[in-house]
Amino acid sequence: MHDVSKLTFYELIIVIVNHGFGSKVLKYSKEQGIQGGTIVLGHGTHKRPLLELLELNDTRKEIVLMIAERPVVNEALDYLEEKLKLDKPNHGIAFVVPVSQFLGLGDYEDVKEVPSGGLSMTNYKAIFTIVDKGKGSEVVDSASKGGARGATIINARGSGIHETSKLFNMDIEPEKEIVLILAKEGSIEAILDHICEDLEIDLPGNGIIFVQEVHQTRGIR
Repeated sequence: MHDVSKLTFYELIIVIVNHGFGSKVLKYSKEQGIQGGTIVLGHGTHKRPLLELLELNDTRKEIVLMIAERPVVNEALDYLEEKLKLDKPNHGIAFVVPVSQFLGLGDYEDVKEVPSGGLSMTNYKAIFTIVDKGKGSEVVDSASKGGARGATIINARGSGIHETSKLFNMDIEPEKEIVLILAKEGSIEAILDHICEDLEIDLPGNGIIFVQEVHQTRGIR
């Protein structure tokens, strides 16, 4: 097992764009020195009455995940904001979350420890909620009661002691949905309370929630 630092100079960039733009995110990021990334498919929700009336409030999204050193992250975010026009509505969002440990980038000896006071936080946090497929929209509705303005739903699979069933003596892993919500720190508790109460998250097998610090954001208004 590689011994990596508890807090590194590396960060995870998460970029959410409309379907078909994920490859552009990777292309622009590579121009800024980021080695590569992973594109995950999902769909976004918008709580706007006009969009709901036109049935346009559910749009296909691509979520791009990339790990890079912090100085590269800063420059890449500015570059992505310019190229993708993230400062304009409906062009996408980007945010950064801390990485405490990682493996797979090659030179582990070069992983550096962050000096004390080296991190800056925003007033946003990322809420990840994992529930059974079909319940993601319920999470979004509950979160909106607490002040959430929208979310991205990512398709996934789950496997756990409460989640597997058998068919012809074969394990079946049920489909899951990961709901990603960016919210201001002041509304986090209200959002969590509504999700937990409405979906009974405290009961085994109903889902899990975790909250992640956010270092930087782009495209959020």
